[in-house]
Amino acid sequence: MKYYFTLNTKNKFETINLGSFIAKHIKQGDIILLTGDLGAGKTTFTQGVADGLGIHERVISPTFNILKCYFNKVLNLYHIDAYRLEENKNDIGLEEFIEGDGVCLIEWPKFISHLIPEDTISIKITNIGEDNRKFEFESDSDIYEDIFKMLGEYYG
Repeated sequence: MKYYFTLNTKNKFETINLGSFIAKHIKQGDIILLTGDLGAGKTTFTQGVADGLGIHERVISPTFNILKCYFNKVLNLYHIDAYRLEENKNDIGLEEFIEGDGVCLIEWPKFISHLIPEDTISIKITNIGEDNRKFEFESDSDIYEDIFKMLGEYYG
């Protein structure tokens, strides 16, 4: 079954709250793909997920590191930014984090699509002016059905 949900946020605070809301409904092994232009809000959304998981470290874009790990008692968070891997098809060990003991958020997933399993949820973020963002959630996997149900109940 195909799942789809769209909503808008009006500022950074609402984007962080959306990420925090999603964090309450994710579990170990979940993979969230984040797409959108530079500055769309992918890292801001990830900050909200970290906040919702109770991670108190400062969450920044892992663009130059490629991977940032946030270890947490509730659920580890692995934040991958594959932007700099566009030309790199070498094995750099990301699979163990993508399919690891936490939740994995991947920015620019198209650059490592060969490493990403089928069961994912994709979130396209579009800057629609000033601090307004459009979020388009999509998945073909039934394992994310509860997230879509909760989005509909809370934001619908």
